[in-house]
Amino acid sequence: MTETKLAQGDAAPDFTLPTSDGNTVSLDDYRGKRVILYFYPAAMTPGCTKQACDFRDNLGQLTSEGYVVLGVSKDKPEKLAKFVERDALTFPLLSDPGLDVHKAYGAYGPKKLYGKEMVGVIRSTFVIDADGKIDQALYNVKATGHVASLKKKLNLA
Repeated sequence: MTETKLAQGDAAPDFTLPTSDGNTVSLDDYRGKRVILYFYPAAMTPGCTKQACDFRDNLGQLTSEGYVVLGVSKDKPEKLAKFVERDALTFPLLSDPGLDVHKAYGAYGPKKLYGKEMVGVIRSTFVIDADGKIDQALYNVKATGHVASLKKKLNLA
């Protein structure tokens, strides 16, 4: 399996994915805005819940600074809808069950889990500028404290 890893200045791969509410979202919908696109392994698991709630709790500041937040997982829209409802998430969650978008961003591939090599979702975050270029590509991020660390990188802390 060849690994795609994006870097600053790369064009962000375009996509159109279903959301938790049955609509679809395309990256192109946000042209002219800065997008924080984050990939997480599974809705409603402890780490992913912590990360999603952290984005939710910081969404006001991120939005006021001109950022849009989008979360992507391999979960089906129905499970994402439960996640949104359970945790009062206030940003779109996108469903990529075929993992095509994960792979395009390098957010699926070989990784270590508890010291074992495996293939799976790599918790990753991408900051995409208003022109659709990668500003930051962050791979293997931690669920806890990630938003605070991201805000520092964006000079928002």
